[in-house]
Amino acid sequence: MILKLLCRPVDALGETDAEELSHASGGQIKVERAEELIRIVQIKSLPGLGSWIARLMAEADLNVGQVKTLPADEIMNLINECSGYPLCNAATVRALSDLQLQWKGSNL
Repeated sequence: MILKLLCRPVDALGETDAEELSHASGGQIKVERAEELIRIVQIKSLPGLGSWIARLMAEADLNVGQVKTLPADEIMNLINECSGYPLCNAATVRALSDLQLQWKGSNL
């Protein structure tokens, strides 16, 4: 909601500076949260990923480069550790691994 009040398109957040975003919100969005929001948008820009898994990846402190290059099972383990319970399973690992192969093939 705050971002809408700032008249910022969500997709443009991927190119935003976290400190500037925090300042523009009058401090309602802390720098750490702004960094996380920016990572969510950047990760979500990868074809095949939705906002929910992008949010989980960002909360696990992953960035778009790590999502593209770390082994899928390592990424899913980080998400599971961060959430405190097994959100991701073998099927999720396979799906992410397949997406990573597609991204490498398209030079993302």
